[in-house]
Amino acid sequence: MGIVKYKVRLSLAVLLCLSFLSLEAKVKLPALISDGMVLQREQPVTIWGMANAGERIKVNFLKKDYNATANSKGEWEISLPPMKAGGPYALKINDIELKDVLIGDVWLCSGQSNMELPVKRVTDMFKEEISKYENPQIHQLKVPNTFNFHGPQNDIPKTEWKSLTQDNVMDFSAVAYFFAKALFEKTKIPVGIINSSWGGTPVEAWTSEQGLKNFPMYLHDKWQYEDDDFLKEIKRLESMSFHRWNLSLYKGDGGLHDIKHWYATDYDDSQWQNTELFSEKWATNGLNPINGSHWFRKHIEIPGAWEGKQATLRLGCIVDADSVYVNGTFIGTTSYQYPPRIYNIPAGILKKGNNLITVRLISNSGYPHFVKDKPYKLICEKEEISLAGIWKYQLGAAMPTAPNMTFFCYKPVCLYNAMIAPLHNYKIKGVIWYQGESNVSQRNEYAGLLTAMISDWRQTFGKSKLPFYIVELADFLAPDDPDRQAWAEFRKAQAQVAQTNPYATLIHNSDLGEWNDIHPLDKKTLGNRIADKVWKDLQENNKKE
Repeated sequence: MGIVKYKVRLSLAVLLCLSFLSLEAKVKLPALISDGMVLQREQPVTIWGMANAGERIKVNFLKKDYNATANSKGEWEISLPPMKAGGPYALKINDIELKDVLIGDVWLCSGQSNMELPVKRVTDMFKEEISKYENPQIHQLKVPNTFNFHGPQNDIPKTEWKSLTQDNVMDFSAVAYFFAKALFEKTKIPVGIINSSWGGTPVEAWTSEQGLKNFPMYLHDKWQYEDDDFLKEIKRLESMSFHRWNLSLYKGDGGLHDIKHWYATDYDDSQWQNTELFSEKWATNGLNPINGSHWFRKHIEIPGAWEGKQATLRLGCIVDADSVYVNGTFIGTTSYQYPPRIYNIPAGILKKGNNLITVRLISNSGYPHFVKDKPYKLICEKEEISLAGIWKYQLGAAMPTAPNMTFFCYKPVCLYNAMIAPLHNYKIKGVIWYQGESNVSQRNEYAGLLTAMISDWRQTFGKSKLPFYIVELADFLAPDDPDRQAWAEFRKAQAQVAQTNPYATLIHNSDLGEWNDIHPLDKKTLGNRIADKVWKDLQENNKKE
């Protein structure tokens, strides 16, 4: 009996051990190798991942098997031969099946906010077109925003390839969306977009330590941030400082502490001063800007047909932040200056006759203002009421400039390590680069910095002729603004890079700018221009071959 029990226990132990080994042996894939991925056509393609040391890996694709064995570190990779465009297909790696795999042209779209800017931010201009278009042959993967100062990383955080559907389109890069749409119309070949971009980031953040070897100041800056505990302490102190600033702002703001709040419909604002939103008088003390909170109230007459209906409030763009109320009801807030203020007013809030709109503007630093030449109106169905003219104004709480915050993602090398290096195994057709606003003040160095980055990425991807399509900065600032000259000089630096680097092309974009918006809406014309140039290059390459 004892021997039987011993054998049963031994069998169970063996089974548990085998089960454990089976679980441990499961193949682990990088985020890029997943459902919906687009593989680069007509180039050898690498599939890679992790497993137990010595584990056999079998990839089955297009009815062919490819084999490899994980090395002593558990690393493995398999090279697939050049393939024609097509799909969707299934690709199997041991017991993992990846679906909706396409073969086409893969484009790395990178840079700062004008590349990152999503489709939802350009619906003012292209809403109808966007709402009518889907294409399962266009996929995007957004590389999650992350940084690392320690060294090139092997993988990016978990993310997904998304096909161009109405459920996904609003989060596509607007530039990449219009580019991919136009290119597909010309080629009928699947398009993969790897969107690795982050607003406000300078070129040196996207360059490796080796790539910056001729720019020692940037390397010395980077070395400061290699201690994770130091970074945590910086953020802890800054968070505490900003919290204290906001707490003081709240305590000092009479609009939030009077017996009746200043957004209440029955609050008496008769003693407030009259002002136009775009007047400079309320924003300064006569010499310097007033940071802190500023309150605005406007009474408007609503026709009876609007009563109880849903409406939209447009308040242009506001520097820096705002909270908005309609008839005493909070309807929305925006925490920074760039997004257009588009607030939904739920049904039941508007009434016939007198209605009240209240804006609490928060200025963190610099000059608080409502951006001119933007829409300021109330819209109900096809009718609208202008909000131009006189508003009531009262200062809420004057504050010193808000504490500075350190954006580690702006520091050298850290985005290369975390958002470019992990992509190095993935084959791409070329790069679309839209960046530079954050380097205008370093325009004398930009040609050298961008040239170094281009060389750096070509080495990273093992492709000395990797095409770079450099998007010229869009025009910005008022005609009489002295800083316009700096932007013009910066565009010359961009042009110099395109002229002196083989397989680099400048895409004209300055004419699509808006003087009052660093993020111009017309990303369609730009996307079409890039697609036209790519299409021309593809045709020329085909002739050579």
